[in-house]
Amino acid sequence: MSQGEKAPRIVIVGAGIGGLAFAIALRRKFPGFNNFVIYEKAGDIGGTWRDNTYPGCSSDIPVHFYSLSTDLNPNWDRTHAGQPEMNEYLRALAVKYRLLPHIVFNTLVTSATWDPAENKYHITTKTVAPGEDRPWWRKEDLTGVKEVSSDENGGRDVAHIFISAIGFLELIRYPDITGLNSFKGHMFHSGSWNHNVDLQGKRVAVIGNGSSAIQLIPVISKDPSVNVTNFCRTPNWFFPPIRHNYFQFQVWMCKYLPFYMRVYRWWNFWKLELLYALVFANANVRGFTASVLRAWVRYAAPEKYHNNLIPSYPSGCKRLVLDAGYLSCLHRPNVDLNWDGVDGISEQGIITKKGDQLPFDVIVLATGYISDEYPLPVTGTHETIQEYFNRKEGLTAYLGTAVEYMLNLIKPVLSGEIASAEVTNTATDQYNDKIQSRIKDSVFVRCRSWYRRNRDAKVTVVFPGPALLFWWWLRKVDWSHYRVSPVDSETWKRKMQTRKATGTVLVATCLGVIAAFFGFRDLRTLKTW
Repeated sequence: MSQGEKAPRIVIVGAGIGGLAFAIALRRKFPGFNNFVIYEKAGDIGGTWRDNTYPGCSSDIPVHFYSLSTDLNPNWDRTHAGQPEMNEYLRALAVKYRLLPHIVFNTLVTSATWDPAENKYHITTKTVAPGEDRPWWRKEDLTGVKEVSSDENGGRDVAHIFISAIGFLELIRYPDITGLNSFKGHMFHSGSWNHNVDLQGKRVAVIGNGSSAIQLIPVISKDPSVNVTNFCRTPNWFFPPIRHNYFQFQVWMCKYLPFYMRVYRWWNFWKLELLYALVFANANVRGFTASVLRAWVRYAAPEKYHNNLIPSYPSGCKRLVLDAGYLSCLHRPNVDLNWDGVDGISEQGIITKKGDQLPFDVIVLATGYISDEYPLPVTGTHETIQEYFNRKEGLTAYLGTAVEYMLNLIKPVLSGEIASAEVTNTATDQYNDKIQSRIKDSVFVRCRSWYRRNRDAKVTVVFPGPALLFWWWLRKVDWSHYRVSPVDSETWKRKMQTRKATGTVLVATCLGVIAAFFGFRDLRTLKTW
């Protein structure tokens, strides 16, 4: 691919797993293409795996499936990698694919505005923090690419292609509690853990009982001098523990047995597809699954908590929580659950809705993230993305998130065949109507959850189907769903006609083979002489 001055420029926002995955796929699909930059607001890569350093932080997805299909890692020593291992994996990928010279750290993208006359995004940035020492970098990892920063106008850049990889674990959700800032002790969110606070001998309140709380409470309560009170509002469905360390022979097979890791990855994929079927797909099967999950709570948790811990809403309505030793740690004398509700926070501690004033030394806010808002101001042809989302009553997109699909979409831009492509309103509305029609009778609308806008409105976060279905929908670009601005209209028109004709021939050939097969079988059946 040509790398002249007119080569299209790509701006990627975020150097977390999404931004790195896209840059890696870009490297692999278009070798030699270097006209891209990654803006990262922090001083290091990793995104959520950089920021979430709370005790016990771990992936909920089996790591052999969570890691990139292009870069399987034979050295995982357990089924679900912890935060340090995941961050180290991402760092190794950044070095392997020489991405570090393309990353501008401590730089926040503040806006992106599409200019239809130029077919470019005009991007503004600002420096948000001084640089940090990154001792894991080697000098040779930073060489090779000169032109990585924005132009000299100071905080401005342009891009033909703008990739948002900020994820939805970006905006910390602080609880709306009276007196939140009045507490005189130590208070911090689980997503920005304060490692300078020694919990030994402390009274610790954890507000929230979602995934982060479930992971951190068993770890911090191992010290019997740490007295933990977990303030819970709504019970979760707990999936029994599935995390475990690998045996040495399993690690050996990953390293030395050809194709073992690939097969094992597929095995993990089909297990997750089965989990979807058990939890989300069918009400009868879901009822059986719920009975198994109830039995696990009754087996693992103290009897005094059973009524509070078992939900009244159907399983799958909210995100399943993988038990990481949480239920069993409730037997510890230094761990307590409080279901009274938090009415306010005082200088000394927490005031419950029953009026009790409970003193604490440390308050941990395990209250998750804002998943129903998009924080980056992006202006399209007619309006900002925030205005569009508000008009559509929630996050609305066409085909959601997919790296390979995006690469196929931008390929003709990089090759100079088209200047831009804009998804049509009709295609977007039809796609979202299809999504919402699958959601309206599903389990996802049976309770309040962070899957929904404002917790109880439109479901916008979760895909209502198995991953295999989403892959099928993303297998190719349907250019009829886009308004394309071709560089050469006639050449593009002929290409689309050829593509359509080729597809017709393939379908006709397949139908012919099927017809011939069944026809031959029928002839054999008739041949009785």
